[in-house]
Amino acid sequence: MLHLKKLSKDFAGKPLFTDLNWHLKKGERVGLVGENGAGKSTLMRIIAGEVESSSGEIQLTRGGTVGYLPQDGIVAKGLPLFAEVMTALSELQAIEREIAELTARLEREPHDAPGHEQLLDRFGALQEEFRLKGGYAMESEVGNVLTGLGFSPADWEKECGEFSGGWQMRIALAKLLLKKPNVLLLDEPTNHLDIEARNWLEGYLQGYPFSVMLVSHDRFFLDQVCSRIAEVWNHDISDYHCNYSRYLVLREERVSALREAKKRQDEEIEKIEDFISRFRYKTDKAALVQSRIKQLEKIERIILPPERKRIRFSFPTPPKSGKTVMELSGVHKAYGSNVVLNGIDLTIENGERVALVGHNGAGKSTLMRILAGGAVSAGTVTLGHNVIFDYFAQDQAQELDGSRSAYDELYADAPFEMVPQLRDILGAFLFSGDDINKKVSVLSGGERNRLALAKILLRRSNLLLMDEPTNHLDLFSKEVLLEALRNFPGTVVFVSHDRHFIDGLATRVVEVGGGKLESFHGDYEYYLEKCAQREAGTAGQGTAPVHQAASKETAATRQLSQEPVSKEERQRLREEEKQRQKEERARERAMADLENRIAQRETELATLEEEMAAPDFFKDVEASRVAGERHTALSAEIAKLYEDWESA
Repeated sequence: MLHLKKLSKDFAGKPLFTDLNWHLKKGERVGLVGENGAGKSTLMRIIAGEVESSSGEIQLTRGGTVGYLPQDGIVAKGLPLFAEVMTALSELQAIEREIAELTARLEREPHDAPGHEQLLDRFGALQEEFRLKGGYAMESEVGNVLTGLGFSPADWEKECGEFSGGWQMRIALAKLLLKKPNVLLLDEPTNHLDIEARNWLEGYLQGYPFSVMLVSHDRFFLDQVCSRIAEVWNHDISDYHCNYSRYLVLREERVSALREAKKRQDEEIEKIEDFISRFRYKTDKAALVQSRIKQLEKIERIILPPERKRIRFSFPTPPKSGKTVMELSGVHKAYGSNVVLNGIDLTIENGERVALVGHNGAGKSTLMRILAGGAVSAGTVTLGHNVIFDYFAQDQAQELDGSRSAYDELYADAPFEMVPQLRDILGAFLFSGDDINKKVSVLSGGERNRLALAKILLRRSNLLLMDEPTNHLDLFSKEVLLEALRNFPGTVVFVSHDRHFIDGLATRVVEVGGGKLESFHGDYEYYLEKCAQREAGTAGQGTAPVHQAASKETAATRQLSQEPVSKEERQRLREEEKQRQKEERARERAMADLENRIAQRETELATLEEEMAAPDFFKDVEASRVAGERHTALSAEIAKLYEDWESA
């Protein structure tokens, strides 16, 4: 499908990657990983044709197409949402228009007019092409993709310019998925997606008929979607035919082996160099010295890139709070007629790590603002004894001082004992080298968010309220943050769409939705199990409500009983369910295709029978013979199609 041959890229004389030889097969789903600055996004942009390589070539299967979704910067406006997304199917729309034009012409022109037969041939070919490319279901497919990415039917007629940056990227993603390029390149596709949309996208990509290459900082997403990991490392690409979690193990084994080989090689080189220096000026050893010099020149040196430091930091020790950190009683919050929280009660205990989950618009951020001291419409919010809290909002970066450097901004709020760790902390949040001296005013939105997060982690708070702290963090930085929060001696309440992060940190999950709260005292896996059991119960009663965050955990997870089940067993059951869903979708597509073909053949048969019923039809012996054979063939084909439909 895609072949990179001796591909190289340099920036300011420094190689990003050199002589890459790499192949992407049809149907493969590859996760592209590597440290920041390794060249992942650059490689994608080269394949997409947006950046030129320094040398080498890219070979694509004849007729193949490439589609690329960057991290941000795409804005659509001028058309309603549904119409804008439909433009992705412009080829099908053009075929549909031509079919309509030919239909009108065929209705006007007599059947014996010059060129009538050619029009019929063209009409039939277009109809078949339209059917094969899914033209009869294109509005339905657009609706399914928009719904899966979180757009409600009420949004479909909104002008695209009304949507914010995150929703703009969802629009771009919807259009790209509908185009179905042969090579789909996705750079951080989950950045602007909530859990429900990520679940839907996982399922979509698992069933995608062509090749996918993606960069993601969502470890759970990589594990679910990718069966191959390509690591950009040491100016080259290394392949691991496994998911991301397995890759981490295999990579560590490979690097350890490489270090050991490098150590042995260095020892051998040292011996050779020592022999050369000892006997260089002895004439009776000249031949041996020359032999060793040639031997040294032939050695292919093992080069190890500098290992990223394993950065760990601990919070400054905060004062101890009382047992009850915060208590909400009968809290009501509404914006006009929109009731977001309706008489909720919530008690947060010291040491808890509480994850707030729920679909977009359910009220998670509203609840977080109330916990941070925001106004309520009714009810009471009681702060516990000796509680000192810090609040990280989604727009926290706006509070930074633009005139300071990144280092000075962090230094301004750092306790004395944390000052020696400031450079390590900045490194953990992707500020390295001269980056720490950049003015805050010139930092990107993601960089400012990371700096704001680093500031909060330095303060002596015993309650951390964090709304989307993992946004704009790479996998390495998320692990640093996760480890620090696990060891934090206080209490944490957070919102995150990163399922690995939630599962690694939460000791309690609070579901927000319908103006109410429901608590689940356990980790995220426990929460999903309970949601699956609840879904099975409501399905048995014939009721409709199903929690969307667990919507992917359907029949297979319903098999989970009240008894403890291992993570491996849960994973196996989920894989079985995903396969069942994939087969069900294929069966539904096959049935729809058969129904379309049956309708077309029955229309053809009815038209033919009308023609054969004409009084003078059988005067032309040859025409009547051809028509009779056609009638027999159509009848047999329709009967076979009905048999296939019944089987499906």
